[in-house]
Amino acid sequence: MSAPVPNSAPSLFFEGCKHLAAGDAASAEASWRAALQIDPDLAEVHANLGYVLDGRGAVDEAETCYRRAIALNPDLAQVHLNYGVLLAGSKRLEEAEAAYTQAILLAPADAAAWSNLGALYAGMKRDGEAEVCCRQAMALDERYAKARFNLAYVLLRQGRFEEGWLCLESRDWYLALQSHLDCPRWRGEPLQGRRLLIGYEAGHGDMIQFVRYAAVLKARGAAHISLLCHPGLKTLFATLDGVDQVIAFDEELPLAAWDCWTPLLSIPGYCQTRLDSIPADIPYLRASAERLQKWLPLLPAAGMRVGLVWRGSPAFENDADRSLPDLDVLLPLGRVKGVQFISLQKGAGEEQALHPPAGLPLLHLGSRIADFADTAAIVSGLDLVICVDTAVAHLAGALGKPCWVLLPDYKTDWRWLEGRTDSPWYPANMRLFRQSTAGNWADVVAALQLALAQFTVEHSRGA
Repeated sequence: MSAPVPNSAPSLFFEGCKHLAAGDAASAEASWRAALQIDPDLAEVHANLGYVLDGRGAVDEAETCYRRAIALNPDLAQVHLNYGVLLAGSKRLEEAEAAYTQAILLAPADAAAWSNLGALYAGMKRDGEAEVCCRQAMALDERYAKARFNLAYVLLRQGRFEEGWLCLESRDWYLALQSHLDCPRWRGEPLQGRRLLIGYEAGHGDMIQFVRYAAVLKARGAAHISLLCHPGLKTLFATLDGVDQVIAFDEELPLAAWDCWTPLLSIPGYCQTRLDSIPADIPYLRASAERLQKWLPLLPAAGMRVGLVWRGSPAFENDADRSLPDLDVLLPLGRVKGVQFISLQKGAGEEQALHPPAGLPLLHLGSRIADFADTAAIVSGLDLVICVDTAVAHLAGALGKPCWVLLPDYKTDWRWLEGRTDSPWYPANMRLFRQSTAGNWADVVAALQLALAQFTVEHSRGA
């Protein structure tokens, strides 16, 4: 086969592919746009251009490219698959399902298409279909880790922990850390007398939820446990039972200090955790006396003190669903008498606390919070925390503080399981309020208002 003519549409197409393979999406886009100036009917060029446009957030233009590619050549399975990813990201779920299904019809042995359809079904709570799709992807390509990870999401949400933890091992979040360590990975063998490093992974909430396992491993005989964590958690985690040393990940690691190491989220599997054996010795975190002395005098002296968090980190993949659109959504809570609201909001949404809606009086402390040790001290002085699914929920749970968590219907996180109003991770102090339909926070807040009114009555009787 002869080489493409220089500066022809085919040569520009291949040039763009080389740029993309080298990580230069901008140059790839320029090459493909030049190719389409010469020949506007090349389906593969439209398809690839759609891919890079979607990658940089130009969703509408990317969709135009995908649709044009499909019109020119409807038999390109990868285009349907990529188009499905765009549609799923835009929450056009039925259209995404159709795109993935078409990709499978064209390429039934493509594990990625089956896995993506499984992930879509999992987000839609069509768990039976999700499991079938993920297992089909795994049967087609046992090395396709994404399918196993997607299956983990389904199994863990259903409380099928035995296989769920195994499937969760397909994640690769900890590989960057692993490359910096020269000690072997712990995989559940006896720890008697050994020095262990627990490595950080995922977000602040994940760390807060699973650091409870440090005490479990210490009880199993570990001689010394070091914990690597996010900088904002270091001071808080110094209060943990079972941890001898806390290191922030922006500090230098003493590489020769340990006999073995483990990613944090691998520990439940190695400890054979099941629904009825979750270690829930609450509280396992506490605020320091110094921080309590700093923060408690700033809290309202009268009334029931209720902390609020209505937004999570915008970087989280499902943040648009788990976070409230704005503070106004919680306005009905202001109708409950005898409640003093305290804003724990930090980062995104924090500015709304400076000018709360009329009828929802709010003491804003978020701007003065330096780290999670500060937040822990404030939460320790509250009577209740009401929050979306973010790290503060796990913090309140770990501190043993009553906490009500608002959960989205779409892509509900696996750790809250299915249909429950309680959590076995925080069995005595957490209550879950779930959307009945995607995006419907009004019914959730109405239920919160009724529950808060009852809680206030009970609180006043016990005061």
